[in-house]
Amino acid sequence: MADKNGSLAGLRILVGRARHQASALSSGLRELGAEVVEIPFIEIRKPRSYKRLDAALKKLNEYDWLILTSANGVEAMWQRLGKLRLTKKQLAHLKIAAIGPATKKAIEKRGIKVNVVPEEYVAESVVESLRDQVAGKRMLLARAKVARDVIPRELRKLGAKIDVAEAYETVIPQSSRARLRAILKDSKRCPDVITFTSSSTVRNFVALLGKNPWRGGPFDKLRAGSSARKASPIDGIRLASIGPVTSSTLREFGLPVDIESTEYTIPGLIKALARGGTGSLAR
Repeated sequence: MADKNGSLAGLRILVGRARHQASALSSGLRELGAEVVEIPFIEIRKPRSYKRLDAALKKLNEYDWLILTSANGVEAMWQRLGKLRLTKKQLAHLKIAAIGPATKKAIEKRGIKVNVVPEEYVAESVVESLRDQVAGKRMLLARAKVARDVIPRELRKLGAKIDVAEAYETVIPQSSRARLRAILKDSKRCPDVITFTSSSTVRNFVALLGKNPWRGGPFDKLRAGSSARKASPIDGIRLASIGPVTSSTLREFGLPVDIESTEYTIPGLIKALARGGTGSLAR
């Protein structure tokens, strides 16, 4: 483990989390001496309609389980509960599954007990954790508009009756486009490391750099071979992933995974970056 008091000193790290969520990662990196640049690759918005979520919340007494896969989902659901004048009493009979510690913390802040947190903080592990508890049970999954279908698909195979309701949606912050392109072109401001905390941040990063990045776009020369790498805007920049699902999405776009957290959390990502230290991460 690198020295905690300066393990990232001299490194410039780009944080692409949603603006309201960037502080935990940014502050942790700054504590280790990094210079942090925040350009959000993702923006959290209300869904176009709360119709399905509201309908589910009005009949919570019919469900056995509630599954929440992000702190954003927790926040959105509690806002709707308030809007519908429902209280935590309506959730008292439910068993609650949270995808990871951040989601668990957000739920417990509302005075609700969490029954299940999987060993690994990915959809597949949620399914495995619930495998023996869901047959014949009615379940509500509140999540982002666009998300992997692993949880509902696999739980239905196990005999669960599961409703999926959109609690929020993620969009590309168009205001980040010019800022991202400018910083990658400027050798004095270009980051040493770019962090990715979800598959959405990867997809949006690519979209912010160009609609068709492989043909005439910024990654053409990266893929062409080492002789052409110098012209790529991400040449020499290390890409850091919060976990295997995010890493898989990076590889789908032909991007390298230089650092991957073994704990799929923000503290885990900070530890992974710190383990690298300035020696292997500096440009």
